[in-house]
Amino acid sequence: MDKKWLPLTVVLGAAGVAVVTASLWPDDEEKAPLPQSLCHGALSRETAELIDDGQGGEVSTEEWESKGKTTDFAVFKACHVLRAGPDSDSPRGVYSLLVEDTRSAPYNKKGAVPLGPGFTGWALPDRAEVTLPAGCAARMGSTAPYITASLEVPSQDEKRLARLEEERPVDPDTATRDNATLMREVATRLAERYDCAA
Repeated sequence: MDKKWLPLTVVLGAAGVAVVTASLWPDDEEKAPLPQSLCHGALSRETAELIDDGQGGEVSTEEWESKGKTTDFAVFKACHVLRAGPDSDSPRGVYSLLVEDTRSAPYNKKGAVPLGPGFTGWALPDRAEVTLPAGCAARMGSTAPYITASLEVPSQDEKRLARLEEERPVDPDTATRDNATLMREVATRLAERYDCAA
């Protein structure tokens, strides 16, 4: 190659790299969309949005898990579902979901609504619980007999509302229905994920 063309070749080569780099790293980087699967795969985004504290806001989650020291208690998956309000930069906790192994047999909570055919569990406005199908504990690495998922919704807690002199953000029947829907999805999705459906 003629030496007089060499500088031009280097410049064009560098420009090509710059174009590739620009296409990989755009100046106005878009925010990544919220994953469709939340709380360790237990909830879809749509179902996670069912429960609200009356203040609205975009849904996000904080998730963590740990394993016990024995195979009896090898499952502990927790998730806080948050909502970011328009007037605040920091998201607020709306409800929490806990999936864990247990030796306690399923029970019916007094005054609670059953989750319906095919599900072992109950729902109240502020709490709910479901027991996963029998084979799930072994599939999830536990020797405990049961895996339960439990839900807590502080904004519906009667004692807390009375102490703060606040009204319920959602009527109890709607809150109970939403909690039951959420727990049915938790049981279904986790059983599918671990291939332990009844």
